[in-house]
Amino acid sequence: MADDYYATLGVDKSADEATLKKAYRKLAMQYHPDRNPGDAEAEKKFKAAGEAYDVLKDPQKRAAYDRYGHQAFTNGMSGAAGGGGGGFDFSGSFSDIFEDLFSEFTGGGGRRGGGAESAQSSAARGSDLRYNLNISLEEAFKGKQQTIKVTTSSGCDTCNGSGAEKGSTPETCGTCGGRGVVRAQQGFFTVERGCATCQGTGKVIKKPCKTCAGSGRVRKEKTLSATIPPGVEEGTRIRLAGEGEAGFRGGPAGDLYIFLGIAPHKIFRRDGANIFCSVPIAISTASLGGHVEVPTIDGGRVKVTIPEGTQTGHQFRLRGKGMSVLRSSARGDMYIEVHVETPVNLSKKQRELLREFEKGGQTSPETENFFSKVKEFWEDLKE
Repeated sequence: MADDYYATLGVDKSADEATLKKAYRKLAMQYHPDRNPGDAEAEKKFKAAGEAYDVLKDPQKRAAYDRYGHQAFTNGMSGAAGGGGGGFDFSGSFSDIFEDLFSEFTGGGGRRGGGAESAQSSAARGSDLRYNLNISLEEAFKGKQQTIKVTTSSGCDTCNGSGAEKGSTPETCGTCGGRGVVRAQQGFFTVERGCATCQGTGKVIKKPCKTCAGSGRVRKEKTLSATIPPGVEEGTRIRLAGEGEAGFRGGPAGDLYIFLGIAPHKIFRRDGANIFCSVPIAISTASLGGHVEVPTIDGGRVKVTIPEGTQTGHQFRLRGKGMSVLRSSARGDMYIEVHVETPVNLSKKQRELLREFEKGGQTSPETENFFSKVKEFWEDLKE
């Protein structure tokens, strides 16, 4: 007696269409003849899963099966399911999941029957290339036109990329008939694979070009120009279409991707569109106030007013003096962060003046406030 179709697929009788399809796909992938060559038991389970799914995915057949069981498809009751006789048409089941299975078994992502043209174009495309380019922060701000040299596979000038010797032309592949793929019957499936004879191009070369040995491409150094727009950041990728490796035997070229790196700057630090600049100031300037002149990323100068009593870490914001913003006329801001420098190499007189200054009292409120808290802390510990 045949197994219950629901049990065969491992689903409940209330399973919906999506659950049925998922269960069938899992079993078909597991027991497919390509994965289990010579395994009669696997082939049996593969066919059983196909038979069960063929019935349960059809609402009329499923209704008949739920009412009459397997008898709905034998002898005089075959009409109840709208079918004829005891056979099953698996083509519908396979077409539902063929693309997934075909992709899994062949490593490709295409549909059936793509023809020679589609197989040839996908197989012959050249590889993409990566080029790492380091630029300065100023160049990232302004943008630039950059010339680079890359060594890559380029189309052969001798044969114009065809791979065939002058005076001859590629001929239709006898193995695949020019389609670039060959078909093989695997159980209920017809599986397509790239033709090994012509490497998926659909053409074979009887007289290969001596310069490129029939590949249609040679190694060359190319000089290219790339536009780096203002405002680019670390890791920005620039694509040069068609500047990658040449395709096999005249196929389309790949692309070249330029990945940008930005060198650290000796004065500025970048954070997105903003620029930070750490500026040391003398203790006298911090105490009495004054001015400092600082550079900007665009090569200009800005005078910053330092008020009396400025402390280390205080920031001054300069609007619109930061980095360019990519694909925009806007600019970020610049932040000047001051650090009060402690005097060194003091003369005898300077030391005396500082000691005299120290006696003045309450000139360092933050220091006095801190040590007042420390004193209270110690006194609390004694209690």
